[in-house]
Amino acid sequence: MTILVIGATGRVGRHVVDQLVKRNAKVRAFTRDASKADFPAGVEVAEGDLLDLDALRAAFNGVRTLFLLNAVTGDEFTQAIITLNIAREAGVERVVYQSVFDADGAVNVPHFAVKSGAERMLARMGFSATILRPSYFIDNEVMVRDVIVNHGVYPMPIGSKGVAMVDARDIAELAAIELIRRDQAPGKLPIETINVVGPDTLTGPDVAAIWSDILGRPIAYGGDDPTGFEQNMATFMPQWTAYEMRLMAERYVSDGMIPDDGDVERLTQILGRPLHGYRDFAAALVKA
Repeated sequence: MTILVIGATGRVGRHVVDQLVKRNAKVRAFTRDASKADFPAGVEVAEGDLLDLDALRAAFNGVRTLFLLNAVTGDEFTQAIITLNIAREAGVERVVYQSVFDADGAVNVPHFAVKSGAERMLARMGFSATILRPSYFIDNEVMVRDVIVNHGVYPMPIGSKGVAMVDARDIAELAAIELIRRDQAPGKLPIETINVVGPDTLTGPDVAAIWSDILGRPIAYGGDDPTGFEQNMATFMPQWTAYEMRLMAERYVSDGMIPDDGDVERLTQILGRPLHGYRDFAAALVKA
């Protein structure tokens, strides 16, 4: 049977597709624009929007297992709930859903609250699901590389509690492992929630120190006030999105994203290798 990957062209989704292909899975990638999709040979492409019910129903034809990753949009919750309803209508109950770390705690951050609602639907409506809850993406640092290198400031207001930043490649490989496990299971598996974190829990000053070491010159931490961060985000994204990013940053400062005991060990055991760390990613970003 086929595994449907929704969110297949994003930072995580494209790696999920690659990891599934490496494991000889039959993959169908759902994308808004097939002409812009660059998938490995053998990947079937379904084109459409998550609010286009005809396209969505067609995409689920012959599917047994779903990977669902919704983009952060104003109608993310509608997209998620409709997609899960169409999955249920199609008889698809095996799901790997990408949520977010502390989805049910950060209730004032829209894309956290949305994912908490989708998690509740998965539980209450009888899905067999793995819920992945990744922390802050290391890959986000691509957006601030030039500020760090050219202005000597690490600008992300992540605070002093600590954030266990995770590499998108680790999220994707874990998703592929769970998709294969659920797809090949002889029967229905219970819901399982996994915190997906990085190997190191870092504060803002910690990250600035790593960049200082890599670049060989002082890099300052920009501080915990998210005002400048929001203003900068608003120069290249909608104002509501920039405000949502501010709310997320405030949660980093107030609560951090700190793994539970055993999270790192659990992920290392599932993946069969060490997790990707921040320093190596940053060093590669400088070389690139």
